[in-house]
Amino acid sequence: MRGLIVIDFTNDFVDGSLPVGQPAIDIAPRISQITEDFVKNGDYVVMAVDLHDENDEYHPETKLFPPHNLRGSYGRELYGTLKQVYEDNKESIYWMDKTRYSSFSGTNLEHKLRERGITELHLIGVCTDICVLHTAVDAYNKGFKIVVHEDGVASFNAAGHAWALGHFTGSLGAKVVNGE
Repeated sequence: MRGLIVIDFTNDFVDGSLPVGQPAIDIAPRISQITEDFVKNGDYVVMAVDLHDENDEYHPETKLFPPHNLRGSYGRELYGTLKQVYEDNKESIYWMDKTRYSSFSGTNLEHKLRERGITELHLIGVCTDICVLHTAVDAYNKGFKIVVHEDGVASFNAAGHAWALGHFTGSLGAKVVNGE
């Protein structure tokens, strides 16, 4: 069984307060298409969405990044047509708040996947070398087969993006696909 994790594809991360910018804008149609394809196939789809509270002095990212994906903000809404894909398929997509880079850290994601018998995780979203990478590392450590859609991930750091793609295959044994 396979599942799809759509990681942090929100207004703030695409063109908002902590933007990936053009690389994320360029993959937006593909993000929506992959998500729709998984929903139509009956696969388990998770929207893993970063959540922060303003001025949270205890969160480590507060000192690293400007405020982003704040609870109840426009910046935390899904970007572009992905928002409509989610709205049209809410009953088939699991929305999951996350507060760390990895979609597994402090969430019930592993439980949700295991109870459905999911062994293969497909990853899309941003940033390739931060949240997608940390999710992939945790998935690897938990024994999941990993598939990263190269045409569905992006980063504001081109070198980090390229490095992470190599790391997925070279160190995590992931399959990196493009247009599949």
